Amino acid sequence: MTGPGSPAPIRVVVVDDERPARAKLRRLLGDEPGVEIVGEADSGRRAVEVIRSLEPDLAFLDVQMPDMDGFAVVAALGESSPAIVFVTAHDDFAMRAFEIHAMSYLLKPVGPARFRETFARVRARLDRREDGAPPAPAGAEYVERLLLPDGDRSVFVRVDTVDRIEADRNYVVVHAGDRKYRLRSTIDRLSSRLDPSRFLRANRSTIVRIDAIAEVQPWFHGEYRLRFADGAGVVWTRTYIERSPASVLGLRR
Repeated sequence: MTGPGSPAPIRVVVVDDERPARAKLRRLLGDEPGVEIVGEADSGRRAVEVIRSLEPDLAFLDVQMPDMDGFAVVAALGESSPAIVFVTAHDDFAMRAFEIHAMSYLLKPVGPARFRETFARVRARLDRREDGAPPAPAGAEYVERLLLPDGDRSVFVRVDTVDRIEADRNYVVVHAGDRKYRLRSTIDRLSSRLDPSRFLRANRSTIVRIDAIAEVQPWFHGEYRLRFADGAGVVWTRTYIERSPASVLGLRR
């Protein structure tokens, strides 16, 4: 119960086509102060009805449902969509979730520690909205972490630990320190979600983190070769020099 002067509770809707999954999310949310679960839905179509009717602040939304998936629910809601946390057993949807500015992404089975961490981050972002912070313009909210496959699990990797990303047909290889991760995505898709003040598109198949570049060497035909601490080299081609903020590296075109 909120007292005088207390902030209004965060009004939440839980959506999943499996009853045990909804019950688990309700239990986890029940451990969080200042939360009111105002409704739930067991299908995508029902989710649209419930969310439109109740206008919650936040929805925990299953991605895969038989009648209408979570992305279709968000599309149907349009500008009336609340903040979204996607919940799914599959990590293949992570990049798509971030592309539509989901607040976060939880992998099933959802553990208490991971839930608390995610919810604290979501609560902070919702609080900033309540404080009147202006919304970021479309496309300006860049990802701070990538969900990457690592054997039989997936891990979150902060983008400030990534050195470079290379295309590999329908996949990309993410180099982060001495680790490599292979993700089903495209260079174009990732490029649009990474902050251009921190990441540089070096050529058609490679993105590099600017602060990870150890040396910049003049190359042939007005191009540059970018060297990294692990000895790898990437050519920054003329086409992408013209498209990139070369001033970030103090280079003259």
